[in-house]
Amino acid sequence: MIDIVTTILAVIISMLILTCYLLIKQNRKLSRDIREMEAQQKSLSTIYGRISEQWFPLMKEYPYNPQNFRFIGSPVDGIQFEDDKIIFCEFKAHKSQLNENQKKIRELVKNRKVEWEEFHFNI
Repeated sequence: MIDIVTTILAVIISMLILTCYLLIKQNRKLSRDIREMEAQQKSLSTIYGRISEQWFPLMKEYPYNPQNFRFIGSPVDGIQFEDDKIIFCEFKAHKSQLNENQKKIRELVKNRKVEWEEFHFNI
């Protein structure tokens, strides 16, 4: 009788160990798949943002004349030239925020650390 109970317990424990192993293996695969999907989503969001920021000056909500906007892409999206001022523009969609470099540039502009220089070359 004890041998039958021991055998049944051994089979049950073996099945539990096998089930745990398979669940852990499946969990690792799902985690890897989720990481890949998140990376793809982030990549698509970045692409969407880069495409969108080139069109933002053409939207009706844009307060300036888009013909006076120059897209530069990095480190800021562009520069708007008006008769009485020059505006550094950074467009953000959804929850995106300024990166550290853009924050530094914003502070330089706010602190009026902007200069004009001319360079002449004799070729």
